[in-house]
Amino acid sequence: MFSKLKAKVDISSTNSENSSNTSLDEKTLVVIEKSYLPFESPSSESKLLPEPKLTDEQKSKYQFVLKYFQNEELLIAISEDNHKLKDKSLYKPLTIDEKTWLTRECFLRYLRATKWNQSDAIDRIELTLAWRREFGIDKFYDKDNIVNGELVSEENETGKEVILGYDNDSRPCLYLKPGRQNTKTSQRQVQHLVYMLERVIDYMPSGQDSLALLIDFKAHPIGTQGGKIPPVGTGRQVLHILQTHYPERLGKALLTNIPWLGWTFLKIIHPFIDPLTREKLVFDQPFINYVPKEQLDKDFNGNVDFDYVHEKYWNKMIEISQVKKQKYFERFEKFGSKIGLSEVDLRGTHEELVHPVE
Repeated sequence: MFSKLKAKVDISSTNSENSSNTSLDEKTLVVIEKSYLPFESPSSESKLLPEPKLTDEQKSKYQFVLKYFQNEELLIAISEDNHKLKDKSLYKPLTIDEKTWLTRECFLRYLRATKWNQSDAIDRIELTLAWRREFGIDKFYDKDNIVNGELVSEENETGKEVILGYDNDSRPCLYLKPGRQNTKTSQRQVQHLVYMLERVIDYMPSGQDSLALLIDFKAHPIGTQGGKIPPVGTGRQVLHILQTHYPERLGKALLTNIPWLGWTFLKIIHPFIDPLTREKLVFDQPFINYVPKEQLDKDFNGNVDFDYVHEKYWNKMIEISQVKKQKYFERFEKFGSKIGLSEVDLRGTHEELVHPVE
């Protein structure tokens, strides 16, 4: 798995602020578009995969989980430890913000992750609700959360994590660029990653509930922590969060320019990566095989001349996400503020429900 040859792509282009540039590459005229901001929707080259049909048994298990969380007297723990210790004196009712998170697709993701064991799915969902309360991301809007854009802004001043474009299957792309690391290991780094996961979820179109991770290990002069790999403890913490609290969210993970230290780190944490996640990892394959060139950074042979300027990107990225969330919440209210509403309907523009709540 880790012995595959590492391909290198050498790309050059010209830059010009707020304009489109052209370069003649022998027979092909390539348009390089200058960009400082994320794309708000997939290009015409991206497609949506058809939604898988549920069997009668799967529908029955889904209904069991739905009915459990529709119980108006349900109480949820306030932390992971509280959930594990079952001290119900500390439990609290679901908030309206948490009800927006308990969608049809949410239940299906946890059911698939637990191999359709409905009791395990319920326990996992309750654990995640407790973790979200403890971690500080249980509120619907960014400004109301403990972990918010202001808290983690400094972490992204060098553009080490960027939401940019959509892959061939309309998954929003989250770029991780360790070579731009600008801070020392801390809990805020973990908060930053979780924050960006939450924001990239906001960018998902109707009919898509997974994301694409594009991880580029290439060194960059802007980074101040070059050549270092995260402590194994941090790596395990991040894996625990991803696999426990974001099940079935990862559609594809592309990794490129992996240095020797990077391979060493991947080998160390490899035993802690669950088999389903391993299947989604792609090593040193051209990103252009997975992302339409119209929304792919020129560094990976795309047509987008993306330049990360924190003052231009950060607040606008958050603003776009919050506008999308506002529309989501308005549709949540329009369709009755019900647990079990579909993300297809909440992120869409259609008037009739595709998936009515039974």
